[in-house]
Amino acid sequence: MEHPKYNIALIVGAGEGLSASLARLLSAQGLRVALAARKIEKLGALCGETGAKAYACDATKPEEVERLFGLVEREIGTPDVVVYNASGRTRGPFVELVAADVAQSITVSAFGGFLVAQEAAKRMLPNKHGAILFTGASASVKGYAQSAPFAMGKFALRGLAQSMARELAPQGIHVAHFVIDGGIRSAARAEAPDGPDSMLDPDAIAASYWNVLQQPRSAWAWEMELRPWVEKF
Repeated sequence: MEHPKYNIALIVGAGEGLSASLARLLSAQGLRVALAARKIEKLGALCGETGAKAYACDATKPEEVERLFGLVEREIGTPDVVVYNASGRTRGPFVELVAADVAQSITVSAFGGFLVAQEAAKRMLPNKHGAILFTGASASVKGYAQSAPFAMGKFALRGLAQSMARELAPQGIHVAHFVIDGGIRSAARAEAPDGPDSMLDPDAIAASYWNVLQQPRSAWAWEMELRPWVEKF
């Protein structure tokens, strides 16, 4: 049973939390890592820790995404793992939502995912090898009150991933979508003392991403749901 081998990873929407855990794990597994975010000042410590290189990019702008991939190719190499971890969130009573804010939220969550995935797929298809991973949320499969824009964007991202998986998997590209169904633990979002493991550990989520990347192509998963043991289905 042969496991896929990957060399270069690009994480778009990088910051603290899950993307940082992914950068650490992929680097530890021997991959060279590129990080992309609108503001890269916050990535200095993570780059120093993992040897990653940071790139400024607004993933909602086609010209910036194209430029990002060109820079990564020239300075590191062509990525064969691409993770889209960016999302836009707008909350509020439905009748009070501002149209421009809703459009931006959907653009970040879904259209940016399309732009990044398209550039990735163009480069992976000639070699019939690569993986494109999308970070979803509870809102990918169920909408919540006063959170319609987030659900709209995440539903769209899930549809993108499903369509891509059906088209690209037969051509050697592993496309997978992760439903993160629960809160992710962070320094700013700690668990209650009486609720151990009631939030998702970002390192544990990253391990699941890696497990999916290691799946032989005879048994690829296109979607995985992750939730802490206390989270309701």
